[in-house]
Amino acid sequence: MKLYYSPGACSLSPHIALKEAGIPFDLVKVDLKAKKLEDGRDYNAINPKGQVPALGLDDGDLLTEGAVIVQKIADSAPQKNLAPASGSSERYKLQEWLNFIASELHKNFSPLFQPALSDETKAFFKTRLQSKFKYIDQALSGRDYLMGSQFTVPDAYLFTMLAWAERMGLDISGLPNLLAYRARVSARPKVQEALAAEGLLKAS
Repeated sequence: MKLYYSPGACSLSPHIALKEAGIPFDLVKVDLKAKKLEDGRDYNAINPKGQVPALGLDDGDLLTEGAVIVQKIADSAPQKNLAPASGSSERYKLQEWLNFIASELHKNFSPLFQPALSDETKAFFKTRLQSKFKYIDQALSGRDYLMGSQFTVPDAYLFTMLAWAERMGLDISGLPNLLAYRARVSARPKVQEALAAEGLLKAS
């Protein structure tokens, strides 16, 4: 497999998933502004969407959209239990979490990365995000991870969104379950490996 990524972007989620799955893969860095790979090739020629993540499969096919990619990764290493079996009621719960994170967190973060938008507009989206994080904090009560005691691929996605929250100065200090969850996920060795590979580890 080949993961096209940009450091700290939403591609961190499948990067973590690949590490947790123990699947060999190549990491290919993308300059999202220039739409170029490090060897100068045009990224749009590989992925016409021009976005990350994209996952090149061994059969030559290309998958895009993070929520789909992480399920493919989980299904490629079923012994790691990164997703319940396809068609099970628990699998639909996992998909519910992936869709919630994609639509209610990920997309509400997008305006915060736009320099042209006013501080007032960004404050609106920050307030909206905080309400979504409050919901997740309540859902995590008594749970180690989103699906219970087992780390699954939505956890990689949520952890990435929590990294964005910290980067954008979003205050989640009043959400103890979420804070404990972030520390728990961050401490996982494979998460640390993915962060290190992207140059995202903080100096101690």
